[in-house]
Amino acid sequence: MSDFREILNQEIATLAAKIEQGELPDEMRYQLKKEVVALERSVELGNYDEKYEKVSHYIDWCLHIPFGKKTEDTLDLNQAQEIFNQHHFGMQEVKNRFLEYLAVLNLQKNNFQDEKFSAPILLLVGLVGTGKTTFAYSLAEALGRKLVRIPFGGMGSAKELRGSSRLLLGSEPGKVLKGVCGSGVMNPIILLDEIDRSADDANMDIMGVLVELLDPAQNHAFTDDYINYPIDLSQAIFLATANNTRKIATAVMDRMEKIDMPSYTDEEKVAIAKKYVMPKVLKEVGLKPDQFVIREEMWSKMVRPLGFDAGIRTLQRTIQGAARKAARIIVEGKYDKVEIGPDNYKIFLPSY
Repeated sequence: MSDFREILNQEIATLAAKIEQGELPDEMRYQLKKEVVALERSVELGNYDEKYEKVSHYIDWCLHIPFGKKTEDTLDLNQAQEIFNQHHFGMQEVKNRFLEYLAVLNLQKNNFQDEKFSAPILLLVGLVGTGKTTFAYSLAEALGRKLVRIPFGGMGSAKELRGSSRLLLGSEPGKVLKGVCGSGVMNPIILLDEIDRSADDANMDIMGVLVELLDPAQNHAFTDDYINYPIDLSQAIFLATANNTRKIATAVMDRMEKIDMPSYTDEEKVAIAKKYVMPKVLKEVGLKPDQFVIREEMWSKMVRPLGFDAGIRTLQRTIQGAARKAARIIVEGKYDKVEIGPDNYKIFLPSY
């Protein structure tokens, strides 16, 4: 029995040491010490095992919060423009808006160093495949910030964002705090992806959490229901995307600046396919550039195999499918190359 008691005491001592060594606000450290004291009492009451799992899980999450850690921004507009051009064809108006965004951050940093950080919140609105999410990744690369992506598609409860109370079995932090913990810094870019696609019956509650996240007067003390301690998210940069704004609450829209993402023309899609999509697909499939050739007059068929599409995802899937078929022909038939032309293009394109 004494050996068992010694093991329990060692487990408790290990938790206490983690709390002492962790980089925590004083108030949270005090709160966690109280949890350890309650754990010590549970040994006498005979419910130690259940209590230990809950307390140790909670302490581990608190210790994962990156208090005081952040990345330093790179605010070189020339470098940013190169990154945007590298990842996006055309869309100069959208690129210009992001460059203006970076210029504002640059002036804030240089002219008002002692004042609270304040970044405008951009909402990218456009049809599927127009590059909304990719712009967030490009901004993160340009700034040198970590990126946290929170998908809203099918989200069925505000608890997915804010977490659940520790009193509930199997509870954990929400996606916001989990994302911050995963990034390792308090100032990531937080991408709220497709905020118009949450479940209808949960949309109102989810919009309420978004108001708190996007409001500078509130997000300096965002409270996850599992952690139950105010977390300062005011240094994070928030971006949002949506296919349309019909389901987005007015209070949320008021806190964001809308940027409309234009559809790609057929000519732009062909240029994107040649410059960005083809090299990537060829590498994925294992083909050399001279082994898979699409004749110039066939690109109009590749762009619209099943009709108009505003984005490039259908085009990307079409090229991937054609390249896989070409790979099989080359391997099975021992051909040197495959060329898509007027006589054979229907073999390589999708059909209804």
